[in-house]
Amino acid sequence: MNSSRVTQSVRTQFKKQFISWSLARQSYATKVEYKPIRSVLVANRGEIAIRVFRACNELGIKSVAIYSEQDKMHMHRQKADESYLVGKGLPPVEAYLNIPEIIRVAKENDVDAIHPGYGFLSERSDFAQAVLDAGIRFIGPSPYVVQQMGDKVAARQAAIDSGVPIVPGTPGPITTTEEAMEFCLKYGLPVIFKAAYGGGGRGMRVVRKMEDVEENFQRASSEAKAAFGNGAMFIEKFIERPRHIEVQLLGDKAGNVVHLYERDCSVQRRHQKVVEIAPAPHLDINVRNKMTDLAVKLAKHVGYSNAGTVEFLCDESGQFYFIEVNARLQVEHTVTEEITGVDLVQSQIRVAEGMTLPELGLTQEKISPQGFAIQCRVTTEDPAKNFQPDTGRIEVFRSGEGMGIRLDGASAFAGAIISPYYDSLLVKVIAHAADLQSSCAKMNRALREFRVRGVKTNIPFLLNVLTNQKFVNGAVDTYFIDENPQLFTLQPTKNRAQKLLNYLGTVLVNGPSTPLATPLLPAEVTPPVPEIPLDYNAPPVRNAAGDLEHQQIQPPQGFRQILKSKGPEAFAKAVRQNKSLLLMDTTFRDAHQSLLATRVRSHDLLKISPFVAHKFNNLYSLENWGGATFDVALRFLHECPWERLEEMRKQIPNIPFQMLLRGANAVGYTNYPDNVVYKFCDLSVQVGMDVFRVFDSLNYLPNLILGMEAAGKAGGVVEAAISYTGDVSDPSKKKYDLKYYQNLADELVKAGTHVLCIKVRILLSPVNKS
Repeated sequence: MNSSRVTQSVRTQFKKQFISWSLARQSYATKVEYKPIRSVLVANRGEIAIRVFRACNELGIKSVAIYSEQDKMHMHRQKADESYLVGKGLPPVEAYLNIPEIIRVAKENDVDAIHPGYGFLSERSDFAQAVLDAGIRFIGPSPYVVQQMGDKVAARQAAIDSGVPIVPGTPGPITTTEEAMEFCLKYGLPVIFKAAYGGGGRGMRVVRKMEDVEENFQRASSEAKAAFGNGAMFIEKFIERPRHIEVQLLGDKAGNVVHLYERDCSVQRRHQKVVEIAPAPHLDINVRNKMTDLAVKLAKHVGYSNAGTVEFLCDESGQFYFIEVNARLQVEHTVTEEITGVDLVQSQIRVAEGMTLPELGLTQEKISPQGFAIQCRVTTEDPAKNFQPDTGRIEVFRSGEGMGIRLDGASAFAGAIISPYYDSLLVKVIAHAADLQSSCAKMNRALREFRVRGVKTNIPFLLNVLTNQKFVNGAVDTYFIDENPQLFTLQPTKNRAQKLLNYLGTVLVNGPSTPLATPLLPAEVTPPVPEIPLDYNAPPVRNAAGDLEHQQIQPPQGFRQILKSKGPEAFAKAVRQNKSLLLMDTTFRDAHQSLLATRVRSHDLLKISPFVAHKFNNLYSLENWGGATFDVALRFLHECPWERLEEMRKQIPNIPFQMLLRGANAVGYTNYPDNVVYKFCDLSVQVGMDVFRVFDSLNYLPNLILGMEAAGKAGGVVEAAISYTGDVSDPSKKKYDLKYYQNLADELVKAGTHVLCIKVRILLSPVNKS
């Protein structure tokens, strides 16, 4: 797939738009070189990668994805025009941090620009620099700005130089408890410890008592070192009951910067944002104007271009303080897009192309908020278990939709596998309405429409937040979750539909579980079992009850007697000398594994075994083992397939047992170590297995020979199988012709097979009526 997917009408539309931009450019004094972007690689995964791909698709730009081995089935691969594996053999997260490999993929595939998304490499200045050094455009701020804003000390100094109020704090990172004690004594408590070289709440501690300073500093420093490789800390005066307000900025390469108003991110749990609102409810207009003006001033001071966010803490009196600058797109950018109508990702791309904000129609007087938007992050976390991430397969997925609802998802669909390797975000739900209460009502309705089964989600907790009167009225601060324990009183999901289906299935199979409470009784069907004649010539023996009874007559001899007395070679010779057709019966495997899977028990197989031994003694073999046989026995019937084989052997001593051995895969679906395959075959022969039909779907000789050697060494009959699909009479089949199969047969004979098997898959072609 490539950019040719974009329709001609869309191309024409953007061509006209480009002409209008070009004409508009002539009216501005500041000239910036414009160079269109034809393809964008997103150095990220999941929801944000899909968000950027959609923006690219609308702009007629080819999208390129990267993915780790663990993400090979992830949705973001399918949403891109092209996708490439990175970090083969690396741990899941490390794959997306492999800068040289990401750059290699971009260069080999003629990528014009790289978008970092958020997280991973998005705030790594060395990544931004590596992209530029490779001659590729970086969709984000300059490496210098990324480095400066990522350094809390440098960002703090930039804020001071710009006249932005800051919280009293240490002028630089500190590493000792003595420095921490000195600051606390000078400025008083409470204070907050922050990791100097990272964020996301890791290494963060609030201290309110002097006797707790030393212990909390050491704990925070250790956590920061484990998370970021550096335990240096930054100390600030702690602001009581603050609101967490952030201002969205957008700048261009010509020095223009605008703000897109603010977001309230106060609803947090352990310093992690849970719900975001735009604009901030009940924020005084004068405070808003001052905050946004200072944010723009700071951005211009550092030469900021592209999208970014300045974060503030605002106390109850309206005084606000600078926290940090996020030199990237943020998870909650969606609520800003909803209230302003500005596509931030497309704006990022256009700025990277060289467009100016006035050319994009983004001047400050043209940007105004409309209504209120709320974002909820639906995650696969269990609020009843302290928000422990849940993993597994999504069995049912139905989303909440409708007017005013936007969904930004990752891999949210029935059948999706939620892995433990990455963050637990399932889908972002954004509600937009004229006022905060209406937006809450829309979000509430949408979340209640969701049906997610197979993994736990935080939806019950989010619904409690949305119905809390403080939240609905916009009276929230960073203490909101901590001070409302009723948010954790969760309404359990009923899951009625699946429970009903499971019940009906159980009743159909096993009958009613409460027969005394219903006239419907379990079926009383006793399948007839053919009787075997008793041996009246032999003396009777006592049974388990102590009674004398005659035993069944011994079954007639079969091919197994030849195998056990003279060995596999003599068995193969006897088979070759037999002039009549020999049959292998597969009932004991197929009835249990395929035809009546999970219904046929060892009890049923053993009931019929004596009759088979007496009436089918001339069979070549009985096939009773294979890969799925183990799966059905162990997973569904909770039986031991080894014990079954042993019991069947007692009942059928005269007919050879045969099994399917997938070469190096044994009876599994993955390669096993060689010694496992050898030991498996050895134990199988000891318990009663005789013939091993060894095959490999690709006729890969090393895999076949491994299975053959393991079966032969164990004393079993080696029946090497050639997998044949095709038509050797067709001369166009040059690779898999008759000679190919003859050579393969020769190799298998040389490797010591006792019996040669041809596993045929017949392909029917349409009749040529001409």
